[in-house]
Amino acid sequence: MFYQLKNGCNWGDLPKDLPPYSTVYWHYKQWRVEGVIEEIMKILHGQLREKINKKPEWTTLILIDSQAVKNTCNAESASKGFCFYKATNGIKRHLAVDSLGFPFFTYCTKANISDDQGLIEMLTINIDSFKLKPSELPKTTILLDNGYHPQKIQEELEKIYPEIMTKIQFELSAKPSKN
Repeated sequence: MFYQLKNGCNWGDLPKDLPPYSTVYWHYKQWRVEGVIEEIMKILHGQLREKINKKPEWTTLILIDSQAVKNTCNAESASKGFCFYKATNGIKRHLAVDSLGFPFFTYCTKANISDDQGLIEMLTINIDSFKLKPSELPKTTILLDNGYHPQKIQEELEKIYPEIMTKIQFELSAKPSKN
């Protein structure tokens, strides 16, 4: 699995000295469905943060952005969408990282889903992370680029978890200067 993830190859192109790709992929699917991969990521993330004297579970800064990328020609048309802004037919990857650049949350949508909607869906899926955060800890600042609309996102998240804004705050990053 690490070989495939590192090299970005098709499962069928795994080296012949590894187990058959169908076996490796079967285990990967099982672990993904059971949440094993997410749990491994969470544990490794916590260990890395602890190693540099940061709280393992709670961060005070999350940076979020999305990227529209082309799907392979073999991808189902139901999994694709067209992003007019990037002129890309494919998917959109939504990524939230902590101040160290370590992945916090990830989420994929069709490319035609707006950044706001993708972010709302990603945070909704991970809402328990904010519900479980102790109130005495500082708010987590979520840094967004100017393609997002924090007021709209806040309104939608408050429908799901009314106290969300006691745990987080949105901040738009500064627009780059032309100098």
